Amino acid sequence: MSEPTTALRLDVYKTYKLYVGGKFPRSESGRVYEVTDRKTGEWLANAPQGTRKDTRDAVAAARKAFGGWSGATAYNRGQILYRAAEMLQGRRDQYVAEVAVSEGLTAKKAAPLVDAAIDRLVWYAGWTDKVAQIAGGANPVAGPYFNLSTPEATGVVGVIAPQSGTGHSLLGLVSVLAPVIATGNTAVVALAPNAPLPGLSLGEVLATSDLPGGVVNLLSGRTEDIAPTLASHADVNALDLAGVVAEDGPASAKALETLAADTLKRVRRPDSATSDWTAAPGTDRLLAFLETKTVWHPMGM
Repeated sequence: MSEPTTALRLDVYKTYKLYVGGKFPRSESGRVYEVTDRKTGEWLANAPQGTRKDTRDAVAAARKAFGGWSGATAYNRGQILYRAAEMLQGRRDQYVAEVAVSEGLTAKKAAPLVDAAIDRLVWYAGWTDKVAQIAGGANPVAGPYFNLSTPEATGVVGVIAPQSGTGHSLLGLVSVLAPVIATGNTAVVALAPNAPLPGLSLGEVLATSDLPGGVVNLLSGRTEDIAPTLASHADVNALDLAGVVAEDGPASAKALETLAADTLKRVRRPDSATSDWTAAPGTDRLLAFLETKTVWHPMGM
């Protein structure tokens, strides 16, 4: 048998795409923008320039997926989040490389950030069937009634992904996205425009993790295009401003909160611009996008 030859060949560069409705479309505009190495400034890839139309398509996909996802058992949601952690673990080396160039780190420093993102998915997977125990319960009432409160998903949540802080490109993204879907909501995420590659690749992990299409939708592009569309969209029920960094203009926290008020959205205000995403997450993000349903039932019937 002859030995394989080492003939000259062309490199095959990866074409990053949006993740909407479980599929990987290009931006409807056909536009892309350059993503560069945070440390050296060298070109890395072209990312799709998501538009207002892409955002509206993503919201429609998230709304369509909400009924099935919120109605799934907590056990099932936990299994799927754990499966996502497994798939992320299997592609660990790729994510270490992407986080390193996205945040200007060495591979040695990026590796524990990817490991922490995997661990965080597992952590939130474990919470899916326990959150009702800390957010609901039997209420004391004066009368012959049972009074029970249970948490329910809010609906479609628009998420502005972290744009700064240690580990923001993947660990920060997982830290804000996982609690939203763990509690039965669906999400449309505006990725960090200067570090979108780990997030766009996360769509490939989610697509192979039994997650129904539309539960998570990932958009790259200008925050000032995507965020105001999410904030003003009548079919978005809540908004997480975790990654908002603009102090003024259409994508500032103040402007987005004003837009969200017109449709009575629940809004979680931005974290500090220097957030350390390696810190223990706590349960506040799990509870941020839950509604409480209270039921009265007479005793003895």
